[in-house]
Amino acid sequence: MHTHETEQDASGLGVSAKSVAEHASTLVHLELELAALELKRKAAKLGVGIGLFLAAALLMAYALGFGLAAAAAGIATALPVWAALLIVTVGIVLLAAILVLIGRNSVEKGTPPLPEQAIAEAKLTTEALKGNGRH
Repeated sequence: MHTHETEQDASGLGVSAKSVAEHASTLVHLELELAALELKRKAAKLGVGIGLFLAAALLMAYALGFGLAAAAAGIATALPVWAALLIVTVGIVLLAAILVLIGRNSVEKGTPPLPEQAIAEAKLTTEALKGNGRH
């Protein structure tokens, strides 16, 4: 039997269900946004690391050139010329090694490219919804 109270309860339930659906939709949208931001941040770190590795590779190519020039100069002339070239070669190798270490650190921070924070938030949200907001 329909009474005024049962009709109000039914309409209140409908409004509540609509509100929950809207909030869930907003929450999903925000979590997707968070995941996208996290992926962008990790991709940027990965890009910096790759750039530093490429710079180190270029410097190693120059170091090889200087090393070969130092060997040729050492054979062809006296000590001062090849010693100077060898010092430059060692300096470039050291700089390349520093760039490799910095690049490796940056790549490690950017990998794996998963939105870990967004995944953790999604799990917390799922647990909260299953527990009706109770922890």
